[in-house]
Amino acid sequence: MVAHSSRPTAPGRRHRVSVSLAGTLAALTLAAFSGVLPLASAQAAGAATCPSVTLSQPFLQWGDSNSYALVPGGDFEGSLSGWSLSGGAARVAGSESYAVTGTLGSSSLALPAGASVQSPFMCVSASDQTFRFFARSEGTAATVRAQVVYETPVGNLAIPVGTISPNVAWAPTAALQTGVALASWLSNGTAQLALRFTSLSGSARIDDVFIDPRRR
Repeated sequence: MVAHSSRPTAPGRRHRVSVSLAGTLAALTLAAFSGVLPLASAQAAGAATCPSVTLSQPFLQWGDSNSYALVPGGDFEGSLSGWSLSGGAARVAGSESYAVTGTLGSSSLALPAGASVQSPFMCVSASDQTFRFFARSEGTAATVRAQVVYETPVGNLAIPVGTISPNVAWAPTAALQTGVALASWLSNGTAQLALRFTSLSGSARIDDVFIDPRRR
């Protein structure tokens, strides 16, 4: 199944994204009934809200006026503390070219075929419904699988939510679903979420990863 974001992107710069939100929600529901959820952790258990975050409108020029928060370390400019890189994933010179964080960066994350990277876990609530980032291929056709990873009492639950086919020029992806509305309901209002990106073929780069805290 191939789906595109309802928010317009610049002509010629749209990424193809395969999304299975139904599969995400089904996996979370199955986990709930099998005893994996609620998603309790020492930090999030019993909490109804998450800490305040700094918001901006990084995708405004592509017709998306929603406010987003940068994922911790998601601009790949400073410390990558909490990020896990494997399979040759590495920070390299060169940033997305739109300076959506307010300044033009100097770094991005390279994902050769088979490489994977995972963000730190962060507190999310039912309002954190979507995420977007910037991506491009490195001269050959590339595909990047995006997953949401939830902490559970018996280990981490990783759920595929989309496959990105980036163009050779930097461009924002479509909005991908976190499935957090169900997860946070099952876990007393909040959950611990990480984002994982894996290059399935070709070589790709990603940069400036944002999550959309609606109504916050």
